[in-house]
Amino acid sequence: MEIDINEWLTLLRPMAIEAGTSLLTALFIFLIGRWVARAITSGIKKAMAKADVEDTLETFIGNIVYAVLMTCVILAVVLELGVEAASIVALLGAAGLAVGLALQGSLSNFAAGVLIIMFKPYKVGDYVEAAGVGGSIESVQIFTTTLRTPDNKVVIVPNSQITDGVITNYSTNDTRRLDLVAGVSYSDDLDKVHGVLKEIIDDCEYVLDAPAPVIAVNELADSSVNFVVRPWVKTADYWAAHFELTETIKKRFDAEGISIPFPQSDVHIHQVSA
Repeated sequence: MEIDINEWLTLLRPMAIEAGTSLLTALFIFLIGRWVARAITSGIKKAMAKADVEDTLETFIGNIVYAVLMTCVILAVVLELGVEAASIVALLGAAGLAVGLALQGSLSNFAAGVLIIMFKPYKVGDYVEAAGVGGSIESVQIFTTTLRTPDNKVVIVPNSQITDGVITNYSTNDTRRLDLVAGVSYSDDLDKVHGVLKEIIDDCEYVLDAPAPVIAVNELADSSVNFVVRPWVKTADYWAAHFELTETIKKRFDAEGISIPFPQSDVHIHQVSA
């Protein structure tokens, strides 16, 4: 039986035209849908920026909105290609179960991200210690938080590791207490030491008047009498005050003849006769 190519072409032409049209329509839907999703997401971010919403919440909600919109676009594309809705629902159910089992850690990170956004233990720009890492918050994503360390390293931490541990936020309050220890010899005049330390604190531009600084003998150690020096400073001035006061205490003690002892050991040698 001979096959007439013209007959085959006649039969296939409508099918090819229909398939091509469907494919082009699906591509059009995807491109337009992606553009609309980006436009809506951008509009929401701009609206939140005008409303002075935190950068953390703005980024998080923007990512969620874009993901939801793109999911709808992909579903519309699949339907246009001729896949039945019932098949899509069944496929999504099976895929959702498989993905849920495979991505338990990612889902916990997502839930942790939602908790971070809701309870706001930190925001972009805060300096925190969490999950064994210290640094400034760069961004809070759906699954991870990005920190920048003081030596300019970028550390990406899963959100679940942060919420499962202790979070120390050094930027929440405007002021911090600076804790210094100054050890002097047992032979030094304690009243003189107290007066010198008070002068140093009073002359430091970073120290706040209130709360009042504390200068007191804290410990009679093995080789020194330890004073605690606890002034209050602005959070932004913490390290500048720490470095300045530490250096000034050493210089003033040297100038005033106040000794800073260091651990020493006396070794006694006894000769035993034969």
